[in-house]
Order: sequence, then C-alpha cells, then structure tokens
Amino acid sequence: MATTGTGVFAASGWPSIHRRDTSGKLMPISNRKLSISASTVPTEKQPQLRAESLSPNDAVEKKTATETPSSSSGGGEESKDGRLTLKDYFDRSRELISRSDGGPPRWFSPLECASQAIDSPLLLYLPGVDGVGLGLTLHHERLSKIFDIWCMHIPLTDRTSFAEMVKFVESAVRIEYSRAPNRPIYLVGESFGGCLTLAVAARNPDIDLMLILANPATSFGKSLLQTETLLTLSALIPEQISSSLPYVLTLLFGTPVKMVTSAMGKRLPSDQLIKVLSQDTLAMSSYLSVLSKAFTAETLRWKLEMLKSAAAFANSRLHAVKAQTLILASGQDQLLPSRDEAERLTKELPNCQIRIFEDKGHALFLEDVSFVSILTGASFYRHGRRFDYVTDYFPPTPSEFNRVYAPQKWVEDVTSPVVLSTMGDGTIMRSLDGIPTEGPVLYVGYHMMFGLELAPIVARFWVEKNILLRGMAHPMLFTKLKEGKMPDISSYDIFRIMGAVPVSAPNFYRLFSSKSHVLLYPGGVREALHRKGEEYKLFWPEQSEFVRMAARFGAKIVPFGTVGEDDISQVLLDYDDLKNIPYFKNAIEELTDETVNLRIDAMGEVANQDIYLPIVVPKVPGRFYYLFGKPIETQGRKQELKSREKAHEVYLEVKSEVEKCLCYLKEKRESDPFRNIFARLSYQATHGFDSEVPTFDFTTKDS
Repeated sequence: MATTGTGVFAASGWPSIHRRDTSGKLMPISNRKLSISASTVPTEKQPQLRAESLSPNDAVEKKTATETPSSSSGGGEESKDGRLTLKDYFDRSRELISRSDGGPPRWFSPLECASQAIDSPLLLYLPGVDGVGLGLTLHHERLSKIFDIWCMHIPLTDRTSFAEMVKFVESAVRIEYSRAPNRPIYLVGESFGGCLTLAVAARNPDIDLMLILANPATSFGKSLLQTETLLTLSALIPEQISSSLPYVLTLLFGTPVKMVTSAMGKRLPSDQLIKVLSQDTLAMSSYLSVLSKAFTAETLRWKLEMLKSAAAFANSRLHAVKAQTLILASGQDQLLPSRDEAERLTKELPNCQIRIFEDKGHALFLEDVSFVSILTGASFYRHGRRFDYVTDYFPPTPSEFNRVYAPQKWVEDVTSPVVLSTMGDGTIMRSLDGIPTEGPVLYVGYHMMFGLELAPIVARFWVEKNILLRGMAHPMLFTKLKEGKMPDISSYDIFRIMGAVPVSAPNFYRLFSSKSHVLLYPGGVREALHRKGEEYKLFWPEQSEFVRMAARFGAKIVPFGTVGEDDISQVLLDYDDLKNIPYFKNAIEELTDETVNLRIDAMGEVANQDIYLPIVVPKVPGRFYYLFGKPIETQGRKQELKSREKAHEVYLEVKSEVEKCLCYLKEKRESDPFRNIFARLSYQATHGFDSEVPTFDFTTKDS
C-alpha cells in the first residue's frame, strides 16, 4: 500500500484532507490544516489499494516518502521518545469531527506513518463506534517503522450499513492480497472495529490475515449499554438522552478522564505533570464539546443499533474464522465485559491467544501501553508467511525497555551487582570495556538458580554498551504442548520483548548471520534448577554444541561466571526431595509433560530435563558478581574447527574459563567489605543512593 507520486501540500503547515469528486479532481474539504497526509490518487500503475476501489467518492491518501515526520510540527507536543500525546489525539479528533461530511467511509494514512520499510505488511485500523479512526495516534510513530498503516474513518452522520462496511474493508484486503500474496495483512479492530475484523476474516479464510482485537464489541449483548436498556430509552425519550449525551459520550469513548489521569503514572516532574494534565484536559474538554454538538440522539441510536447488528453478525460467523488472532482485553473496561469475552473467544477461535491488561480501560490504545511491545511479546509480528525470531524482531525503544525492566529492577537494587570484564592483556576492569563491540559475539556462562542473574546483566549491557543480548532460551518460553500447570505463555512475554530466541541450530545461524550478541547457557534447565550443594557446578553436554557454528561466522566467544545466588536464598527442598512426595512428584510429571524435552539423546545429568520448582528460603541479601573472561577468537579458524576434535578442545577451553571465572569470584568476594546489604546501605546513606558501592581490589587475572 506504499504510495508514490508527487504530494499535494498546502503552502505552509499540514496538508488538507482531500476528496475526489466525480470528475476525478482532488477537492479540498477545508482550508484548515490537519496532520493527515494527502498525495496524488494512485493510478493503474500504482495498484496499491487504489482510492477508486477503496472509496467510490472519497479518499485520503498518504504523503510521499520524501516528507519526513519532522515536518508535521504543531498540533501538540511529542513525547521524548517521539510518540504523539493525548493532546494530539483530542485535537486531531476534534478537527476531523468538526469537518466531517455525511460519508461514506474512507481510508487515510497519518503524516507520521510514511517511513515504513518497503516490504512492510499492511495494517488496516478499524475504529470503535466513534468512527474517527485516530485510536492508534499514540503509536503511529513506532508502528510506522514496521507497518504500512491505513486507518478507516466513518463520518458521524454516515449511515452505511454494517454489511456494506464489511464489503468496504474486504475490498481493501483483496486488493492488497492480489498485490502481495506472500505478506500477511493485519486487521486491528477496536471495540466495534473488532466485530468488523471478525466479519471480514470469516468471509476470507484463504487470505493470510492477522487479527488484533482490542476489547471487541462481540460482547455488546452483555454490556452496560444493553443491560441498562439504553436502546429502548433512546427510542422513547430522545430529549432526555440528549441532555445526558456528554456522560454517554464519555462512557462510549473510553472515559477520557481516565486516559488523561494515566499521565500521572509516567513519573514526570511536578511542573511538567501539571502542564501535561492541563493541556490534555483542555484538549479533551474542547473535543467533547464539539462531539456533543455533532453526536445527536439520532446518531446515538444509529450507533447503538449498528453495534447490536455488528455483534450479532460477527458472533454468527465465528466458526468460519481461521486467521491467527490476538485479543487484547482490559480489566477495567466499564463499557464491555472484555475480559470474560476474551476468554470466550479464545475457546471459539482455533488459533487465538489473549493478553489481559488489568488496570486499563476500554480505550486501551490511548493508555500507557506499547503496541509494538505487545506484538513482540506475543511473537505476533511477521512480514512473510512464517514467523522468524531474528528478522521479525524489533528491539525495544528506551521507554519500552524501561517499562519492561522496571518490575525486574528490584534484583539489581537488592544485589548491587559487581560487573567485571577482562581486557586483552588480562587486566580486569570494573566495567564492560573488555567486551567486544562488534558482533557476532557468543557469551557462554553459568546459569544461576531461576536465572536470577539475567535481568541485571541484560540491563547493564543495554545501558553501558548499547548492546541487546539475544538469549538462547528453552522452548517452554515460547510454546506449551498442552494446557496444565505451566504458567500461561503470556507470562514470558518479557523474555521475547528483550530478544529471547528458542535454542536451535537454525536460530544460532540466523543470529550469527545478523552479527548479534548471543547469550548461551549450555547447562540449561538442569543448571538453572540444580539441587542442594550444586551451586556453581556446570552441567554441560559432553560434546560441543556451539563452537563450530561460532567458527563458521568468526564469532568471538566470551566465557563468563556469575556468583551470588547462595547469598540471597537457600534451597530447602530440591528435586530429589520433592520427587519422593506423591503430590509434588505428580506435579513434576505434569509440568514436564507440558514442555518440549531437549537433549533426549544426551547422556548424563544434563539429559535430566524435568521441570520442577525448588522450595527456597530467603537470606539477608548478599551481592551478585559477574566476571567476563578474555574473548576467545574463532576468526580464521573455520577450516581448523571443522574437525570435531579441534572444536572439542575449544569447547573444553571455554568450559575451563567459565570455571576459572567462578572460582575467582567466589574467592574474591570473601574480601568484599560491602558484600552484605546493610554495609552497602550504610555506604549509600553517606555517599548518595546513586553512588557506585566499592568492592574488593582487582588483580590481574591469569591469561
């Protein structure tokens, strides 16, 4: 759907929205400027969703790719990470509503959505009952990097039937499918748009559709509007409904007050918070004022009847929906019982997963969520027929990283990690200066109990080196063989957002091909769920699993050790204890049956992949220590390391270096005067809580 050609812009500011009349000319709707783009209408040589096919009378087109997002200044301040704000949403919605004509529905693409890659899949946003089409405003900038975004606009006074709207969207889908049959088409339906999405999917089971339903209105029959018989009231006493329209509108459009107050959760300085709240509240008030004038009682009745018919239409065709579906449900939705509806739909739809947002309201995309992070966490973004964990992955932005890392930061705060790395001459530094900057790099080390070492070190690499570690993870973080005692897959979204990849040879190959920094724990589950007295013992396979692959790409191998798990907890009951208790034995067997069993052909303890949860008791927190050894070069050794014997020698070298790192840290921590948390708190109380707490003296590590 990428558009080309010369843009049609006003002399200053943003372009106007344009519409085509019967003569084929572009006619301005208004002289006012809006941050929605306009360009020449696509011709037969530009078949991407031709305006003639999408909207017989009206079309709003995308600006040319040469126009940068920075040109769309005004209309509200952008946030620090480039996202537009609630003020932008309210201002743009107010302007669209005030300029709205009588229809029919049409497509538009916002100015800030013109920078997508050439092969980006199409995303069609289908709005809620308001029909404005700007529900993704806060996400346009980020989504535009990976999607070709077009939004549906339904004028308030439009009276197109639901069946005709289905055909309207279906026409766009089929045109795009004929142009790019090997790329998926994303339909993002919010509330009413969710019904529209399901209806289109049911009629097109052979097209590769990816459905995202945000609080879908398929539950309209169980909603507050239905139970309060608002439909009946609106028909009998329209004048009373008219007087209460502002309240009804606030309810219908997701309680904008809640949207505005969500800004308080961003931890802004008080003066900035007051400024943001004042701007958003003023913009919201102006928006509701315009909306109340345009949204008559007759319009309300039409919208409610449309919701009723849309829900019935979609529910009657759920059996025909074959598309991959992601349902986003808000726990605090005051308009629809969205959480219960998500649970119902996941049983009705064959290829469906859900994500619950406990503290969010009906207008989910206008609250503090990251749409791209949701897609990444659910492994729901792909630009081809099959999902690829490497090429279909997009690293988080700084704000997305902070949002994901915040719940894990307690580990770093409590353990005050000491991170050391080894320079080429053997000198140990309290930093990551010894870490190679250019990839591919493979980090191979010891896995603490529960993998508690992961969060601090991933954050340190991100902050200090601007490196995102791509962890090779157990498949249970990505798939379940069956439902049971294992946590829902959504519990592991954080790992996928931060780049975790299922451990496999093909994924190794893809990561090294992309010059990634890869994190590997050869000990796997057996090491991370070790028994009492097995702290810092390596459970590695007898044969090399990574050396020859690393040599093929000339990857550097960095061995490392982590110490400190025994300073924060003690194992009370381990696998050997629990398997002798019938209740726990059954639980272990059930957990293991639900997960993919790796290394079924391996010998020794590493082959024991039983999943269990040891019972531990906490200790007064000690400290975590990390030591990254000197990088081991494989560049230029591809032919040499094709030999299994030579590769095994390097494998044993790496294992030996990891053990040396562990021994070094265990010995040196004994002389750390700040190993205990109380000593660290005392130091920070006098030097500042942001100060780096000293540790033991470094010495040159033998090379």
